[in-house]
Amino acid sequence: MPPVIDAWMQIMTPRMAAEPWLASLLRWTGQSADEALPNLETTLAAMDQAGVATGIISAWTGPTGVLISNDETAENAAASEGRLKPVLSIDLNDPMGAVREIRQRASQGFVGVRALPWLWGLPPNDRRFYPVYAACIDAGLPFCTQIGHTGPLRTSEYGRLIPYLEDVLLDFPELVVIGGHVGFPWIDEVATLLHKFPNFYVDTSAYVLHRLPPDFVRLMKNEGKSRILFGTNWPMLSPARCLKGLDGLGLDEETAKLFLHDNAARVYRLS
Repeated sequence: MPPVIDAWMQIMTPRMAAEPWLASLLRWTGQSADEALPNLETTLAAMDQAGVATGIISAWTGPTGVLISNDETAENAAASEGRLKPVLSIDLNDPMGAVREIRQRASQGFVGVRALPWLWGLPPNDRRFYPVYAACIDAGLPFCTQIGHTGPLRTSEYGRLIPYLEDVLLDFPELVVIGGHVGFPWIDEVATLLHKFPNFYVDTSAYVLHRLPPDFVRLMKNEGKSRILFGTNWPMLSPARCLKGLDGLGLDEETAKLFLHDNAARVYRLS
């Protein structure tokens, strides 16, 4: 197996673990709030267990405040000896502050920007996202978001790709977008956007590989093979648990290498 890059991880804080919307995710994964609070050492150990060489760890900011700060994420990345790469979060209610934060953090080793429509209660084509998209292009950073239904007890509406995310890709053809969490139940829309927009990528976070939708696996083997990334959503799912079903996907050696390493290395500019 090639060295693995995990495209969606976070080292959660007690602030995030206390959010009421997290309860449904904990129920699904059979965890307590305490079990969902890994530290740097347990995160690296989980990566080692599964052969994950590099993890993309994200900060989280929502309308209730900062749940995982950019500084906390940077500190964990710095202490990981290069194994963790940080993704920053921004406050959509402070557009110029968000733009300045992206500019500053791009020079500090951050590899992407993440904002989740369901968390903000806004579709991705809302005007408050647009300064962020322009700043991402200017800084050369991909914009990371969530597509498909939501595990938290929030509406899934803003995870629809058409028209919401398609509007963004039409308005910002230079923007690189990584849609996390597969995009189910709108796999046909995922396929449409992969065909239509060369800067659109998808990761498999929040799914163990043996539970991936069959139509999505077909995309991985064919037209989506250069733009689908492996991810876990650690600590909700561990790398070992997610990768357990890899052999059952029937990927050839080239496709497996693209999926597990090369696509993420390219889009996050890790090599």
